[in-house]
Amino acid sequence: MFAELTEDTLLDLDRMRHSAAHIMAAAVCRLHENVLLDIGGPSADDGFYYDFDLSTRLSPEDLPAIEKEMARLIAEDLPFERVEMGREEARRELEQRGQRYKLERLADIPAGEPITFYRCGDFMDLCRGPHAERTGDVKAFALLSVAGSYYRGLETNPMLQRVYGAAFASKAGLDEHLRRLEEARKRDHRRLGRELDLFSITDDVGPGLVHWHPKGARVRCLIEDFWRREHFAEGYDLLYTPHIGRSGLWETSGHLGFYRESMYSPMEIDSGQYFIKPMNCPFHIQIYKSGKRSYRELPLRWAELGTVYRYEKAGVLHGLFRVRGFTQDDAHIFCTPEQIESEIRATVRFAIRLFNAFGFKDFSAFLSTRPAKAIGEPGLWAHATSALETALKSESLAYTVDEGGGAFYGPKVDIKMKDAIGRQWQMSTVQFDFNEPERFDVSYVGEDGREHRPFMVHRALLGSLERFFGVLVEHYGGAFPVWLAPLQARVLPLTDRQAERCRAVLGELRAAGLRADVDESSGKIGAKIRTAQMEKIPYMLILGPKEVESGKVSVRGRAQGDLGAQALPDFIARLRDEDARKI
Repeated sequence: MFAELTEDTLLDLDRMRHSAAHIMAAAVCRLHENVLLDIGGPSADDGFYYDFDLSTRLSPEDLPAIEKEMARLIAEDLPFERVEMGREEARRELEQRGQRYKLERLADIPAGEPITFYRCGDFMDLCRGPHAERTGDVKAFALLSVAGSYYRGLETNPMLQRVYGAAFASKAGLDEHLRRLEEARKRDHRRLGRELDLFSITDDVGPGLVHWHPKGARVRCLIEDFWRREHFAEGYDLLYTPHIGRSGLWETSGHLGFYRESMYSPMEIDSGQYFIKPMNCPFHIQIYKSGKRSYRELPLRWAELGTVYRYEKAGVLHGLFRVRGFTQDDAHIFCTPEQIESEIRATVRFAIRLFNAFGFKDFSAFLSTRPAKAIGEPGLWAHATSALETALKSESLAYTVDEGGGAFYGPKVDIKMKDAIGRQWQMSTVQFDFNEPERFDVSYVGEDGREHRPFMVHRALLGSLERFFGVLVEHYGGAFPVWLAPLQARVLPLTDRQAERCRAVLGELRAAGLRADVDESSGKIGAKIRTAQMEKIPYMLILGPKEVESGKVSVRGRAQGDLGAQALPDFIARLRDEDARKI
């Protein structure tokens, strides 16, 4: 039994969520005929799911009935029985039940591995397990949504119906999770992007291709300007590189061999093939190789806001979080082995400082080490991994080690951050690469007069601007701080008679370098205030006859409400101070 379950016992929670998925599948089979089952189990976001092939199209309105049937199964307190079968017996069992997807999954089980089913009541499912002891061990659950899911994730396969749910050890845990989901729904960047007129993605142009509207583009410009200033201050130089390159470049880099399915079709130019770039690194290497390099030049820190294009399946596209064209805050560091530790430490510090400026304070990291199959000398791997780990420790970052989880070409660190509602986002990546320097024969002349391989580090701090912007929108719920707000202030005339003074105030605000506009619509002042609040503008300046006579402005804050009358120069000084200090 699960009497000892707490929110901290993750293994028990996974077993309970796996069991909840099994119970949900049993409930669906009770409610519908000829249900074809695929797979289900615990999901990464504190929940569970199951994929079905049904003749009936499920909708959110069907979920309460499934929940009710699940509650009956839980109340029956049925035991979960593990049944082991031989492969031929399992095949006959699934054929008899008409479970063709499960038959294919059976074929995936390697020879020699046990083949197990789990039974509760009259429902039996091919499943590795483990499960709880009884259905009654599942206490607090809720079904959340229905979505489409291609069988095996391939668009050429049938579209199945995936039902998502959440399960927790206590009702309090479930209620808190549902509260967070509701808060996340309110902050959804796709909805806020439409409401605040920040960006759009249209079928006419193509899925996963983003249009930045004026307000969203203004925020992006502010992010980019800040990014450039900070990189110059950190000793980086900026690069600009082409959007296409000859096929031979991508053959040398290995992309055509290992990444071709994510690259768009080639273009025929001057009897040769060119590809739109999926990554910036081969171009940066070409710049490195444009001249002979000495150890005296290193380290070289080169950064680019480089737009790349990658083919993502339609089913995984998601607002700004998963797109087909995006701009990376990409950088590459070329340095000597002696410089690598200080460079990595500086990179981690830089990442944290950047995120602090954007309002993120809670960080952790994931360190991936050398896999069984890897290129590069073990000594180089050890040196690089030690540099990554030392940097994490020096910045007191909590981290988890994924032994053997690195790419074949080098170890890496992923830095994660929590947003305002506690969700964790993987943002920055610091990735060593022992592969590209070999492929492109990259070298520098050392103090001994001989040629040496530099250490090459791929480094993205914000990740892609599209995804980072989406995270920012959700972190702030669209209510950007003054330094990032597309409009920092709106001037509101009480009547048309104050319009001329409002225009003069607007001119002073803009002359001070502030972002502002005037609402000269015919609506009443209350409606104008509500509109500005809905647009999440930080400050409103209201001018009536009294303000015109006194030369002051009545200030209203987005969050603070009425802030009283202020002299315009005082308000300008306040706003510029907030902007400069990134409050």
